[in-house]
Amino acid sequence: MLNASGKPGLAKVATRLLRRAGIDVVAFGNAPESLGTLDSTRIAVRRGSTDVGERVRKPLGVGRVSVQPDTTRLLDASVFLGADFAPRLEFHP
Repeated sequence: MLNASGKPGLAKVATRLLRRAGIDVVAFGNAPESLGTLDSTRIAVRRGSTDVGERVRKPLGVGRVSVQPDTTRLLDASVFLGADFAPRLEFHP
């Protein structure tokens, strides 16, 4: 989970959303500056079919899924959060 939105803290928020949906998140943080700021969220499936990406996309509410196999990575999908990711804030008493 990499934040490429330019908005601080979104990777942590997205990680919580995915974990609540039963999806394991291996790591999260900011995307490298070389990637730049993304307008839209990208979900790259590394192992499996587009179904894997759709399962990730659903709790996030956004994301364009593409299959980009990479057997060197020990994960099913990579998420690059874009500026379109705007989760509803939850208030805790």
